[in-house]
Amino acid sequence: MGQLSAVDKVIEYIVINYRWVFVCFFLLPASLLYEIYNYGRNWIVVKLNSAPKLHDRKVRRVQKQVQEWRASGMNTPMCTARPGWKTMSLSKPRYKNKLFNVSVNLIDILEVNIKEQTVRVEPLVTMGQLTATLDPMGWTIPIVPELDDLTVGGLVMGTGVESSSHKYGLFQHICISYELVLADGSVVTCSKDSNPDLFYAVPWSYGTLGFLTAAVIKIIPAKKYVKLNYHPVHTLDEAVKVFEEESLKKDENDFVEGLLFNEKEAVIMTGNMTSTYEPGKLNEIGKWHKPWFFTHVRKFLKKGSGFDYIPLRDYYHRHTRPLFWEVENIIPFGNNILFRYLLGWMMPPKVSLLKVTETKAITNLYENNHIIQDLLVPVKSLKESIMNFHNAVQVYPVWLCPFILPNDPGMVHPADDREELYVDVGVYGVPKDTGKQYHAVNTTRAIEDFVAKVDGFQMLYADSYRTKEEFRQMFDHKLYDRMRNRLDCKKAFPEVYDKVNKKARSH
Repeated sequence: MGQLSAVDKVIEYIVINYRWVFVCFFLLPASLLYEIYNYGRNWIVVKLNSAPKLHDRKVRRVQKQVQEWRASGMNTPMCTARPGWKTMSLSKPRYKNKLFNVSVNLIDILEVNIKEQTVRVEPLVTMGQLTATLDPMGWTIPIVPELDDLTVGGLVMGTGVESSSHKYGLFQHICISYELVLADGSVVTCSKDSNPDLFYAVPWSYGTLGFLTAAVIKIIPAKKYVKLNYHPVHTLDEAVKVFEEESLKKDENDFVEGLLFNEKEAVIMTGNMTSTYEPGKLNEIGKWHKPWFFTHVRKFLKKGSGFDYIPLRDYYHRHTRPLFWEVENIIPFGNNILFRYLLGWMMPPKVSLLKVTETKAITNLYENNHIIQDLLVPVKSLKESIMNFHNAVQVYPVWLCPFILPNDPGMVHPADDREELYVDVGVYGVPKDTGKQYHAVNTTRAIEDFVAKVDGFQMLYADSYRTKEEFRQMFDHKLYDRMRNRLDCKKAFPEVYDKVNKKARSH
């Protein structure tokens, strides 16, 4: 790799250190316009009830493209044509350039069935879209992963978790059925009772068994607010103890979450839905001028225990505006009160627009000086896991989200033959000086090895440096392989590993 010229070095310095100028004056307005367009379009579709009428036509278009692939000789496997920059992952999947791209324009809510307590949606429906539709109706899905732009398809084919997951499990566990277009062009619906092998094989399969065209998801009655209790703790042992105790109280806590601010201090939060709030205790955290949620939580380390009431939809998307805390690296003054009042109403910048406008200098910066990982470990290994990640990267805050993992067949289940409480440990940010130079490959591989040792899993949206053999040891492929053979997927779709390993992706 050649050395940069003096001019290139100056440009690189400006792009990295003053990226906020471009973000504030171009990407934020563009993100807002994009959001207004999507909101308006979705509102019109719901009012006109046009989505159900168009769904079958759109599915037939997917089928037609699969038949065209078969007629062309089936020389290369298929994948969706959705551009890589539109995904929530920071990586841009370059494998799409080598595969047969199938357009899947499935972006609508199809039906809310109050009687059956279900919602039927297309795979590109987002969490923001779902909550905007269901919240005014007094309903919600049991698990709402935080960021507005996360899609149902990504959460089914990858995975999703939220602070209600200690009760309901992962996103896949609130899904009742899936509709897919298979490699032969046929349409099939699968559930626990009908075609159960395919139903259990779909989650974590990353679009390698068929094209997801619809999903039916449970809904539950919702209340207007969440009473959120903040429990500050000042030792790691206490943090782990309180977190586990509260996570096991399924009947007492609707929501459980932890934010670890260093290796000793954390705030454990527990919440319950409620119809009313106490005067003076309403915290509309979703308003543009409010402090970023994690900075609000951090104050309780000094204030001591407390509580407030947050509107339900604000609570669900509490991490959206600062993208947890990642926006702090892009707009360092983003939580300043002046910025919040003047420009906060345009937040956050769309991840997709950040990716599509990313320069080579920014790419290199993220490649070598940034880590984004969600590591799923048994709660019994939580303390050991936190210390391992602390010694490796010292990235804070760390997100702690509990979830129950049933012993269902499929790629992800506990090592023992019974359900087990796990924790999603979210590590997002710039590694600190730990006494040795951060090396993305070596550090990530060491973390992956540790997670595998404690019978944990790595979320597939993040960079993985595992070999194929190591990957298959972490994820149970028995049912997946059987379904790949039964559905004749070998030529039709790449394997999961071929879509998620680091070589298949570029930043």
